[in-house]
Amino acid sequence: MNKKYIIRKNEEVKDIIGLKKKIVCNYFIIYYRDNSYEYNRYCISISKKLGKAHERNLFKRRIKDILMKNNFNCGKDCVIILREAIKSLNYRDIENALNKEMRKL
Repeated sequence: MNKKYIIRKNEEVKDIIGLKKKIVCNYFIIYYRDNSYEYNRYCISISKKLGKAHERNLFKRRIKDILMKNNFNCGKDCVIILREAIKSLNYRDIENALNKEMRKL
């Protein structure tokens, strides 16, 4: 994932979550807002309850790969919070669930 697609500043993440525009499903909570760019920017958040560092990094890599492959360009800033139920899914199931939720934006 290219650096221009990543939200790094804590203030931006708090602003996005503070707007309370969100999509909720069993596997994700996606907070979003409009941005002034022609592309989406993402922040992926995973709790330590989901597992050890290598497991959390695996899920982050999968989510980043899915987001870059499917190229959702609608000019939004998104904070994606993974829920514990995602541990039971394989790559294809995660891809299908994320595609379904991102189309709602």
